[in-house]
Amino acid sequence: MSKIQEVATAVESGKVKLIEDLVQAALDAGDAPDAILNDGMIAAMGIVGAKFQANEIFVPEMLVAAKTMKKGVEVLRPHLAGDAVGKHGKVVIGTVSGDLHDIGKNLVALMIESAGFEVIDLGVDVPAEKFVEAVKANPTCKIAAASALLTTTMDSMKNTVKALIDAGCKNQVKIMVGGAPITQDFANEIGADAYTPDAGAAAVKAVQLVS
Repeated sequence: MSKIQEVATAVESGKVKLIEDLVQAALDAGDAPDAILNDGMIAAMGIVGAKFQANEIFVPEMLVAAKTMKKGVEVLRPHLAGDAVGKHGKVVIGTVSGDLHDIGKNLVALMIESAGFEVIDLGVDVPAEKFVEAVKANPTCKIAAASALLTTTMDSMKNTVKALIDAGCKNQVKIMVGGAPITQDFANEIGADAYTPDAGAAAVKAVQLVS
């Protein structure tokens, strides 16, 4: 098994105590830091996300995998070209007004940061205007990401996307949406640029949107 595959397997199975040594071993073996990050850790989180969607694993396993990845990224960080965190610009992220759920949002924030963005986390129960203010206050912001876990807050998400569009923010950012009740059809209907079903997919999509 290649060192990168060992890193991927460790992230996928949440081996928090092993990940730092495995990442270091991959670096020592000459594997490129970007490859360890993308082909190892981000790819593994994509698999974790797919398993989560299929109900093969649940939130605790997802969180352990994300925590494992975070520890691995800390080892990689000094070796990433020009410090990869922030190289893609900034992402504003929050859970929409009326919704207090943050586990999914926190996972996405962690994954997106690991993929090379600086994350501005607005927290939960975020009014639409606050998303707009945050985007306008950060000229290097490339993505606005809104999360909703309740069907009752889907209207809040719709209002958030509308507020961003009405304020002209689409000239600056791509709008990403996600959360349990959200679908691709709903994302299309409200005018979002992207929908992803899980945190691993969100990180991959975020990089695609700014590339």
